[in-house]
Amino acid sequence: MSNHIEIEYCTGCRWLMRASWMAQELLTTFEGELDQLTLKPGSTGGIFEIRLDGKSLWSRKQEGRFPEITELKQLVRDRIAPEHDLGHSDKK
Repeated sequence: MSNHIEIEYCTGCRWLMRASWMAQELLTTFEGELDQLTLKPGSTGGIFEIRLDGKSLWSRKQEGRFPEITELKQLVRDRIAPEHDLGHSDKK
């Protein structure tokens, strides 16, 4: 199975920088585990969706907020590399 993350963001809301920053954080943390990360411009008002291999990992609409970067890293880790130590980002 390939590990492909897609971050779809609202262009009208100007969330490209947030999506790019999250992409950079994920690529840095999981450089050995991720095969692909895609930024997908979305025109739907307020969309900010993060998918792993086509399945929803985070939905701003559903959660009512953006993910904290530590919780996003934990969600990704738990699905693609449970043994991966996130250091200070791990839950205690």
